Amino acid sequence: MNRLLKEVPIRQQYIISVGAVLAVVLPSLLIHDVVGYRAIAFFLLVTISLLSLFLDILPLLLAAVLSALLWDFTFIPPRFTFSIGTSEDQVLLLMYFIIVLIHAVLTAKIRQAQQEVRKREERSRDLKFYNTLLNSLSHELRTPITTIMGATDNLLSAENKLNEITKRELLNEINIASIRLNRQVENLLGMSRLESGAFKIRKDWVDVRELIYTTLAQFEPIFGQHPITVSAADNLPLFKLDFALMEQVLFNLVNNAIQHTAEGTSILITADCVDEKLLIAVSDTGKGFPEKEIDRVFDKFYRTHGSRPGGTGLGLSIVRGFVEAHGGTITLRNLPLSGAEFTIILPTDLTYLNHLKHE
Repeated sequence: MNRLLKEVPIRQQYIISVGAVLAVVLPSLLIHDVVGYRAIAFFLLVTISLLSLFLDILPLLLAAVLSALLWDFTFIPPRFTFSIGTSEDQVLLLMYFIIVLIHAVLTAKIRQAQQEVRKREERSRDLKFYNTLLNSLSHELRTPITTIMGATDNLLSAENKLNEITKRELLNEINIASIRLNRQVENLLGMSRLESGAFKIRKDWVDVRELIYTTLAQFEPIFGQHPITVSAADNLPLFKLDFALMEQVLFNLVNNAIQHTAEGTSILITADCVDEKLLIAVSDTGKGFPEKEIDRVFDKFYRTHGSRPGGTGLGLSIVRGFVEAHGGTITLRNLPLSGAEFTIILPTDLTYLNHLKHE
């Protein structure tokens, strides 16, 4: 209700308040002799009650005062004058006026109380958000940083004593830890951009095969543990996408499969053009997801039951946010035999190389 109130400019609220009262008064002129002037007061009171659901206090007070004046002038005998014929009608008008004013003031107080409760809830959610984020990142950032520092220290302190194999192993540890650290920083920045709504989609013509292989290049140190296969036709059109955002989407999906499946589990990335839309699927041959948790895997900070230690629970929520920012959808399903499949469908402009226009 408050969100609707903020969307209606105050000037329009005044127009609505006057228009609603007139919309009741004018038709009532035709039925006045049938229903009587007291019933029309009830119609006006119901109108004020409805207006109180979405009008601010001042436009609502205007509607209340205007309804009382028009009811008196137009319907209370003697009609078309502000004089009131009987004491009973004087009391009736006074009571009507008091009731609509109390209604308007109480509604304003209730709305103010709701806003205060909402602000407290938002502060509580923000505090919980940052506490959860800091607790998660304290582990996720400390681990790769510690690895990098330890491997670097070994390289510097015993450079002349280490053989080439040991040096290569230490450099590989640094590389893997750097990838992990970069992933967490990218996820943190991505979630911050989604929460603030400040990021913009920067679309350009993208070769999906290039997008996939650029993303997979970041996983080269751990390719041997999870064989990855790409199925994408050579003649796919170019799609207009935000390369950086979709690269992070693919990275998070592939990384999710690597982190939550056993070594040796194969991963398949499929790209195709279906009904003039881009379809990207990332599937694995692991154990799949618990059926009861499939609807929650895209929630922020959510981690499935039995997940390995570590992880912030931000990866899949960022995936959904970036996909939806492109106007697309992402779904998850368990495969019939084993494993799970994430499917992305993006409605986007497309063109083939020989029809590409320079922009």
